[in-house]
Amino acid sequence: MSDSKTTPQGCPFNPADDGAQMDFDGRMSYGDYLSLDMLLTAQKPWSDTHDEMLFIIQHQTSELWMRLAIHELQAARARLIKGEARQAFKMLARVARIFEQLNSAWDVLRTMTPSDYTAFRDALGQSSGFQSHQYRLIEFMLGNRNKAMLKPHAHRPDLVALLEAELAQPSLYDVALRALHARFALPDTVINRDLSEAYQASEAVEAAWSEVYRAPEAHWELYELAEKLVDFEDYFRRWRFNHVTTVERVIGFKRGTGGTGGVNYLKRMLEVELFPELWHLRTTL
Repeated sequence: MSDSKTTPQGCPFNPADDGAQMDFDGRMSYGDYLSLDMLLTAQKPWSDTHDEMLFIIQHQTSELWMRLAIHELQAARARLIKGEARQAFKMLARVARIFEQLNSAWDVLRTMTPSDYTAFRDALGQSSGFQSHQYRLIEFMLGNRNKAMLKPHAHRPDLVALLEAELAQPSLYDVALRALHARFALPDTVINRDLSEAYQASEAVEAAWSEVYRAPEAHWELYELAEKLVDFEDYFRRWRFNHVTTVERVIGFKRGTGGTGGVNYLKRMLEVELFPELWHLRTTL
């Protein structure tokens, strides 16, 4: 809604008359606080085509949302390690809603036709969302850890160091499994595994989570933790699916600008399960 309104006499309303601050000489303004000069000049198209601005803003805003997701996931993991599950649940719920926003953004990008994209695609060079270090960090934080994915960042030692530091920590799911282990003894191969490697599903873990789901009132905190993880992965899967359908709609089955198999590569990613036992147990309950 606009702040502008008129008085009953039809005269323009002056917010200063109502106490609004109107003089920002030497004071913090809205633009100052948000660094809008820097933010709004960060869009630098490499062509003169109309839709490249859409493409840039779509990806920049996605990176901002991922920045917030990382902030929340780090805090949620820290809270779970401290045994402060209730606070972590709020953060995990927020991350799920962040990915709801990321899902909605695909609807805007899908207004770009193949003709629109082809007009500026060459200007991208070899750049690709496949190279997003924030997306990679999120995957590593969740437990989908593939050291081969460090290679696209080899030209940036600082980013490699950031990702390697994450690989040295327990993933969010590892922390959840430690909480599960406190109630149901899990194998040493699960609890003391090499944290830098991708997690492999375990029958013992599935059996333990199944016990939680068979008696949720007796294990309510673990039950709620499990559902918060499933809720988040549900939105994450939708994001991946929307990515696939958007890419297919815009470029068909062409290879990606970064050299991946495009749609075929993205479809393979749909098969990745972040918290596998939480999905598998539903079949056997």
